[in-house]
Amino acid sequence: MTRKIKKNWVYAIGRRRTATARVRLFRGGSQHLVNNKPIGEYFPGVANEILWKKPFEVTGTIGKYYVTVRTLGGGKKGQLGAVVHGIARTLNLANEKFRAPLKAEGLLTRDPRTRERRKIGTGGKARRKKQSPKR
Repeated sequence: MTRKIKKNWVYAIGRRRTATARVRLFRGGSQHLVNNKPIGEYFPGVANEILWKKPFEVTGTIGKYYVTVRTLGGGKKGQLGAVVHGIARTLNLANEKFRAPLKAEGLLTRDPRTRERRKIGTGGKARRKKQSPKR
């Protein structure tokens, strides 16, 4: 697990499917940025906002920290999951007291579900069987 602790920020990597998010957590109440855009602009919508705010709500740190994120790979949903995972990891590194509530909510666990590879002899899909030539 790649993570560093610096003096003025905490760093961790979050992952989900093929998406990765490199998250830096700073003290203070500045604006959250993802790929140099405000997080609300990069992940628009109320449902997305509820998801990325969840680690801060669970630990009671809304307004005390802000994050800058560099995310790549996957789609928007996978990137959002990676960002949430990264935020939870950085909060855990920032203060060990946050580990229990984050763990209870399942935010420190990486979601292992990925796309299943295609097998030989199937008709183009992972589990599809070829049509029988009988009759």
